[in-house]
Amino acid sequence: MRDKYGVTQDKYCYPDSDVLINLLNIRDADTLAEAEAEFTAERYRTYQSPQLSISDFTFKHLKALHYHLFQDLYEWAGKVRDVDISKGTTRFCNCQRIEPEAERLFKAIPVLIEAGSREQLIGQTADLFCELNLLHPFREGNGRAQRFFFEEMIFTLGYEITWPEISQEKWIEANVAEVNLNLSPLINIIDRAISESKTHSF
Repeated sequence: MRDKYGVTQDKYCYPDSDVLINLLNIRDADTLAEAEAEFTAERYRTYQSPQLSISDFTFKHLKALHYHLFQDLYEWAGKVRDVDISKGTTRFCNCQRIEPEAERLFKAIPVLIEAGSREQLIGQTADLFCELNLLHPFREGNGRAQRFFFEEMIFTLGYEITWPEISQEKWIEANVAEVNLNLSPLINIIDRAISESKTHSF
């Protein structure tokens, strides 16, 4: 996995390398990417979700999900980054502002239970997804942890969710568009992902 964030050297990488320091001591980027994909897929498959209410979807819970996915790979799994990162022309939240911005952002999540329709839920979910992506609280693994978080959250709200099979390029295009205040591509993805009607109730 290449250093896609433009941080040429920081404490998270091996000296004179763009490879993240990892518990497996893998020094090759492609090999680490393969190991990361395999380990996180297995952790995802074996995850046992607790009984949750919408109020349980906090920053603490996102950190717990990130830890669950990446605990085999990184010592800092589940921990907020302490370096600033960017991707292309997009600068993510200043590391010193992550905690206070997260506190503001996650306060909006319980309001989702008041969504009067699936369409309203999709719009509110897209807005939250956009803001959380710009927060980008972890040094690596933000996208996977974020999608995991939203899957569990949407299920708790009574809908099934299955992310459509789209290319990484399409995800990137949607992320770039949202930075430019165009949520349409992201809304389209979420619309395809969420079931048409509630499938269970609590």
